[in-house]
Amino acid sequence: MKFIGGHAALDFVNTVGGWAGDSPIEDKLEHFGDLIRWATSAQILGASDASRLAILARRHRGQASQLIERARALRRVLYRMFNCFLENENPRQADLDILRKELRVAREHQTLKATRRAFIWVWDTRPVLESLLWRISQSAGDLLTSGQLARLRRCAGETCRWMFLDTTRNHSRHWCDMKDCGNLAKVRRFRARQARR
Repeated sequence: MKFIGGHAALDFVNTVGGWAGDSPIEDKLEHFGDLIRWATSAQILGASDASRLAILARRHRGQASQLIERARALRRVLYRMFNCFLENENPRQADLDILRKELRVAREHQTLKATRRAFIWVWDTRPVLESLLWRISQSAGDLLTSGQLARLRRCAGETCRWMFLDTTRNHSRHWCDMKDCGNLAKVRRFRARQARR
């Protein structure tokens, strides 16, 4: 899995080999263990929490299977919502309802903690399989309500359509990765020019 999104919510949306409409071309989240590995690499889950969740997933395989399906459904919702933003369209009410429900559940498992210099939200410390979805939905909610959303872009690759935050100075990034989709586009343009000669 690659982490080119610049934000955990976008890297979650990018856990596919590409998008065809709002369906993944290749799903990289086949099992709950894949979701745990992604969350650890995305740094929304620590190693000790990952170990505890892996043990729970083995004990509760049915629940883990249901949660991976719910995660995939949330990923589709987020992809559509981010696309709506890029297309300057309103998101579907059903998509908003799904995300709102996930955010409500997530907020029920956060507590406001006071430190000497700030207040912070902390998650329940109990190991619960669903906690991965809490963190993902919260990450998405944070991005959707932030100024960073103005930098949201979609890869111009024909079969990619990954999402990322464009942090270039002149806001001119077109590709998820120049080495992948960018080079493919260059090759296509070169072949098209050769064919016209």
